[in-house]
Amino acid sequence: MSGPGCVGDLDAVVGQGEWASADEGLTAVEVTSNDSDTERRDRLDKPRAHAEAGIPVHLLIDRDSCEVRVHSRPQRDRGKYERVENVPCGESRTLPDPVGIDIDTVPLKVWGR
Repeated sequence: MSGPGCVGDLDAVVGQGEWASADEGLTAVEVTSNDSDTERRDRLDKPRAHAEAGIPVHLLIDRDSCEVRVHSRPQRDRGKYERVENVPCGESRTLPDPVGIDIDTVPLKVWGR
């Protein structure tokens, strides 16, 4: 690991092109888009794909609800996360292991719609 705010090995993603192996990923962070298919793609497809890949923690910054959805405990064979916690922007949380860092969601309030 290197750099402030880094929660993984940069060598696992730098120079890997558009797609990198999820084998060394600890977390994926997504922000809902303005596209018409954001419900399906951002809230359903991506968490399912990340769970299937075994990514331990998936964060979705949901600009519509102004909250962060913290998905953890991936069930690879079922393509879903066992635990999902909705954290209102403006609150702090410690992310589940193996990430285990504190996040402050106050700055994310500006992304709300």
